[in-house]
This record gives sequence, structure tokens and C-alpha cells, in this order.
Amino acid sequence: MIRGVRGAITVKKNEVKEIKQATQYLISDMLRKNDIQVDDIASAFFSLSPDLDAAFPAMAVREMGWEFVPMLCFHEISVPGSLERCIRVLLHWETQKHPKEIIHVYLKEAAQLRPDFVPREC
Repeated sequence: MIRGVRGAITVKKNEVKEIKQATQYLISDMLRKNDIQVDDIASAFFSLSPDLDAAFPAMAVREMGWEFVPMLCFHEISVPGSLERCIRVLLHWETQKHPKEIIHVYLKEAAQLRPDFVPREC
């Protein structure tokens, strides 16, 4: 069965290094928290807020060894008041997990996008 897992993270600057590091950190966290193996990933969609254009998130993930995963990068629509400097991802992967078992990952300022998915501090 193919399921999706979402994630998002913000960066401070529209710079290649920032986009690359944030993307790799987000993806690593998503894989770890969901016990995802790269060979089980069907595809990955990355979107960036309109103010980010210095690098493709897929480029950063290719450097992590994802040479056979189909990936697509695009800009989010420009909605007034939407979160700035944000990288979003939707991974499709083969799993037997129930949707309630999937851990969606929202980091830094992106946590405000889905506070229902962000663990509460003790």
C-alpha cells in the first residue's frame, strides 16, 4: 500500500546552503521517525514558498543517495499572509502502517502549519 507523509521546515535565508541543510535535516527526521527505507519511497514532491529560489530541495536529497526516487520541485501559490521561507515535502512510500501511525514532521516556524502534528513539550 502507498501512503503519504508530510513535512515542512523554514529557513532563515534564501541561500543554497540553508535550503540544502534544512531539506536534508527534514528528510532525515521524517525517515527516522517513520522507519522509512529509501527503496520503499515511490516519489517525493517538494514545494517552496515563493521567496525561495536559490536551490532545488531535490538536489539536496539526491546528495543523500536518492538516485532512483522520482522527485518534483515547485512553488506554493502566493497566498497573502502565508508562511515565508518554507520548504514543504510530501513523500509517497510503500508501507503497511495505518494512517494514524504515520508521523508527519513540522519543524521550526513550520510547526504553526499543523500544530496538531507537533508533539507537545512536557
